[in-house]
Amino acid sequence: MNEISINLQKTLPPHPQLPKLEPPHGRRVSLEELMHPSKSSPEKFTADMMRLIRQSGDAISKRLAFLQENGGGDSKLDLAGSGVTEFSISGVKVLVKLKSEEEIRGRVTFFSRSNCRDSTAVRLFFRERGFDFSEINIDVYIEREKELIERTGNSQVPQIFFNEKHFGGLMALNSLRNSGEFDRRIKELLNEKCCGDAPSPVMYGFDEENKDVVGDETMRFVKVLRQKLPIQDRFMKMKIVKNCFAGGEMIEILIGHLDCGREKAVEIGKRLANKHFIHHVFGENDFEDGNHYYRFLEHEPFISKCYNFRGSTNDMEPANAAMVGQKLFKIMSAIIESYSSDDHSRVNYMRISQSEEFRRYLNLAQDLHRLDLLELTRDEKLAFFLNLYNAMVIHALIRIGRPEGIIARRSFFTDFQYVVGGYSYSLSSIKNDILRGGRRLSSYPFSKPFMNAGHEHGLQKLNPLVHFGLCDGTKSSPVVRFFTPQGVEAELKRAAREFFQHGAIEIVLDKRTIHLSRIIKWYKEDFNEEKKLLKWIMSYIDANTAGLLTHLLADGCGSVNIVYQDYDWSINS
Repeated sequence: MNEISINLQKTLPPHPQLPKLEPPHGRRVSLEELMHPSKSSPEKFTADMMRLIRQSGDAISKRLAFLQENGGGDSKLDLAGSGVTEFSISGVKVLVKLKSEEEIRGRVTFFSRSNCRDSTAVRLFFRERGFDFSEINIDVYIEREKELIERTGNSQVPQIFFNEKHFGGLMALNSLRNSGEFDRRIKELLNEKCCGDAPSPVMYGFDEENKDVVGDETMRFVKVLRQKLPIQDRFMKMKIVKNCFAGGEMIEILIGHLDCGREKAVEIGKRLANKHFIHHVFGENDFEDGNHYYRFLEHEPFISKCYNFRGSTNDMEPANAAMVGQKLFKIMSAIIESYSSDDHSRVNYMRISQSEEFRRYLNLAQDLHRLDLLELTRDEKLAFFLNLYNAMVIHALIRIGRPEGIIARRSFFTDFQYVVGGYSYSLSSIKNDILRGGRRLSSYPFSKPFMNAGHEHGLQKLNPLVHFGLCDGTKSSPVVRFFTPQGVEAELKRAAREFFQHGAIEIVLDKRTIHLSRIIKWYKEDFNEEKKLLKWIMSYIDANTAGLLTHLLADGCGSVNIVYQDYDWSINS
């Protein structure tokens, strides 16, 4: 990769010979914002500049390489002895320092999948050896699976490449390591210059995403209604209701547009409500003819607070909810495997925010807008909301940062929201209204279950293990992980064992005291009474701790004291 220094001398249109860049999905960066960053938020400006630099840097360097090979360009001047070449292109001064052959030799690439033990072993091996490697996860970069098959003859992972040479998988790596020939063989394999036939590292905007999405068949009605409906603020129930229309007004427009009967128009209205294009302003019905008031999803008051809303709703035909949940699991597993410590206790949020995988996650988050959650089975719903919660925490920490103090923390869990299946979900509502089934907390007597109509999806049977599958991004919370529908119960039990075996319980025998995680105190309504709780914990602690606990409970020497540990709110990075 060439090192590039760009000096913008004046505002000019791009040179016609430079490659045209693909803009990021979602919000575009205006020239005014680039030239006057103070007019936009520092956070947005920094993120947009990073995207622009990642994208334009590669495009410009490729163009410069072409010009150098073909003698093109407006001008070229070798600066003697500096190893720097100057190109002047239409008012843009670009300084390029070409790396030596030694610097660009030795690209290590391996193809992987999410949640794959062998891929994890290869990744760990390279990290321990200090190799700077490029990982291509074909669960994230689905289009690269075809390349893998062409290069190796199958889609099995992991597959390792040294430059353009296919080395093999984990078995080949272990064989070479056990023979003691690893260092010699690696020097031999990496002795040649990396040529253009080597697998390309993943870069922003260079991997095509799946485009097999279809438009919603009801969109022909929605487009007409958005243009013709009299959307106004109305006065009802002693309050102003903004941006709404009457059901009867919608019916009349559909009848006139389709030349159909009233019954057919009402049926279309119900379909639009079921697909979350429209909602009753107070959630009183799905859709009825008459003076009932409705509004489009994009006009809901909560929509501006939703961080997966980018100015317009996703009007594509909603994907199958289970498939979206599977994609969410795969992409977030890939992110955590690549950008956290081996035990996932420390997360590199900065690297995540700059990654192509995270950009693709943000695109996936827009598929949640009108998802039909009623399609999900109980286990699919449990895994879906556990994964969504943990993904939203990562997004929130990147987007708004670590909250400081009680008020900021409360805002963090209630104000950071997504629109999912037509309704808004905060971190608090996912935990309490969905995963805990709307149960109250005795520590918050004025809390209300089911904050809006979308939370009819709350799980009826509470599983207290969910508390060990949720990561709040703090050092005292369980480590971040993601769950599969088919294995969610077993995976939650494993999460509980790891949580208790890594400091969530401590026993001081001579003081007859048990120190427990404060999470147990906060959600004591979800667990059994103290004596039954301690017996329940037996299933999730190691043999030595279980022996001490059994002794305390059975020796008859007096009561056992339970003390709750202080909670460390510092970020797990």
